[in-house]
Amino acid sequence: MNLKFFPSRQIALYVARLFFTRSFAVLGGLVVILMTLDLLGTSSQILAHPGNGDAELWRYVGLRVPQLITRFLPFAVLLGTLITLVGLNQHSEIITMKAAGISAHQIIAPLIIAGLLVAIVNFGFNERVTTRASAALSAWEAVDYGAIPPATRVHSNVWVQNGDDLILARRVSGGGGQVRLDGVTLYDRTGGTLHRIVDGRSGLWRGGELVLGDATEFLVDTGQQRHADRISLGRAIRPNEFTLASADPDEQDFPQLRQSIVALENAGRPTASLRAGLWHKLSGPLSTVLMPLLAAVAAFGLARSGQLFVRAVIGMALGFAYFVADNFALAMGNFGAYPPFLAAWGPFLLFLLVGETVLIRTEE
Repeated sequence: MNLKFFPSRQIALYVARLFFTRSFAVLGGLVVILMTLDLLGTSSQILAHPGNGDAELWRYVGLRVPQLITRFLPFAVLLGTLITLVGLNQHSEIITMKAAGISAHQIIAPLIIAGLLVAIVNFGFNERVTTRASAALSAWEAVDYGAIPPATRVHSNVWVQNGDDLILARRVSGGGGQVRLDGVTLYDRTGGTLHRIVDGRSGLWRGGELVLGDATEFLVDTGQQRHADRISLGRAIRPNEFTLASADPDEQDFPQLRQSIVALENAGRPTASLRAGLWHKLSGPLSTVLMPLLAAVAAFGLARSGQLFVRAVIGMALGFAYFVADNFALAMGNFGAYPPFLAAWGPFLLFLLVGETVLIRTEE
């Protein structure tokens, strides 16, 4: 029995080179097509802001492309692997390798190692580039592609619960004691019953109190409405509640997200969805390791039998099924139906077993 992981250095390098060139070629084509379609739908909104022009369009492209790369790299690896294995099968190279005593796992092994290298690059790219680009793009979108206020962070549509009351801030900027709210709405409730609605153009902390400027107060019980230059909401509402409530796994790197989770837990806020996002920062890039195993069904079987296309479709279906299961598990984790670890790692472990079972039962 041949127990070597790589039976031949030349074969391993040859297969890995085919894998890299085809995967990144597919990725480049996908990014160009998707970016073009995205820009066609967004350019009118960007150019609608006074003063925006070609420079702002290229700025949007620079911020959006990293998101597309991170999101579609595993899918490009799946297609690249299928193209590689189908080509090797059509040219009878798979048959030659098996005739030389090379097992199916040894044929796939170089692709798995190459997928691991892609996963490491993808993780580093997401941590250093994509998270920052996502945060910058969200801040830019929050001001309708205009000038971003000079603040540490800008967040949009932040909800905070203070007892029974609900507070919506359509834009949150700044940090520490210099947090500024724009477009604030307070829903004053008692026992789940709405009694008062307060709308303010802006919100600032003065003497430890949240003060709404240019505010309108509507009393639900009496139907009365009054306008005031300033309305104080008291000291119970703290600035960090708005900055902590806007933690987004897509906009924070691994260390920052861990710190946000700890801060939210200390504030007594739920963190299950953020923990699922934290784990998915690892399981997401590692999906490129799984793609060669799921696509391996396309590598074997006689090309002359007419079933090569069917095998390729089966491999693509397994890959698509993984992406669907991964998104479904994350959604269930966000709703609290799945534990964070299961939401992030469950689909990966499940399809790892499925791919290994299919490979063993059909080829080994």
